This record gives sequence, structure tokens and C-alpha cells, in this order.
Amino acid sequence: MSRIGNKPVALPSGVKVAVKDRTVTVEAGAKKLSFTHRAEVKVAVDEAARQVVITRKDDSRIARAMHGLTRALISNMVVGVTAGFTRDLEVNGVGWTAKLQGRKVALNIGYADVREVEVPAGVAVEITGNKIKISGPDKHAVGQLAANIRAQRPPEPYNAKGIKYAEEVIIRKQGKAFAGGGA
Repeated sequence: MSRIGNKPVALPSGVKVAVKDRTVTVEAGAKKLSFTHRAEVKVAVDEAARQVVITRKDDSRIARAMHGLTRALISNMVVGVTAGFTRDLEVNGVGWTAKLQGRKVALNIGYADVREVEVPAGVAVEITGNKIKISGPDKHAVGQLAANIRAQRPPEPYNAKGIKYAEEVIIRKQGKAFAGGGA
């Protein structure tokens, strides 16, 4: 029995949820997100209780898996249109920079060329110094952009150079220890 799937998603005031066929649309103000759920689950909006209820059609393995997943995705959509999601990155390295050029993030991170990462629609990027702040209503798009930027130069444990999440802790390694006296 899915404990997460059985919990209804509470709707704050100002959030509208519409279900048409298998497409769930969540909107609040100018922010709008949509998602097409699998046929193994059923999504219903209870306007009187201001909540979204997710049920599964049978007890098959895929239906049980999609039950909790669908509930979590709809909950993330509600949080996204109300509060939004953010990810913070740090660029660590001497002379390494990040710049915003239109809808691309240009990374000068120790390679011979400048690496460019495309910013998807609906995601905002702010760069101040060596800090990159990614924000938007879609949790998946924000996280994927942060992962794409970090993948250009992941942090390394010897000098702690690279692009890391702000809350990430890099465990440092000692490196080679040179012994005194040779042959």
C-alpha cells in the first residue's frame, strides 16, 4: 500500500487544478505547469475540500509504482507554481568565471574553449561573482540545468576546483606524500 500515494495533495488558495483526459494542469497567476499521467492511476480534483486525490485502478506492480510517483509529481507542481524551486552552484578555481549570454550560460573553467549550457524556457539564472542561482517553477528543469552545468567540470578532491552545489561538501584528499632521501 502506497503511503505517499494515499495522501491527498492540498491546494493553497489561488491554485487552480484542471484534469482533462490524462493531462493535469496546475496554475497560479502567470505560472502554469502540465503533466500527463499514466493510465494505471486516476486523478480527481475535490473542489469542496481543496485537494487532489490520486487512486490506482488495480494492484499491479506498475500501478503501485505510478501511484506514489504521480502524487509526488503533482505535489511538486503545486509547490512550484506557489513558491518555486532554486538550486545554487559555486564555481571554484583561479580565474574561472560564469557569464550569462542571452539564454546560455558561458563557462570559462580551465578548458581551451568556453563551455556553453542552454537555459530552458521557464528557468531563470542569476550569476553574481562565482555563484550561480537557478530558479523556476519546474523542479525537474531546475535540477537538470544545475546537473548539466555541474557536469561541465565536477569538483575534484585534491584542489577542490570545479563546479559544485552550494550545500555540497568536498572531502579533500592529501595527494602524494614525498619521502625524504632518495637512492
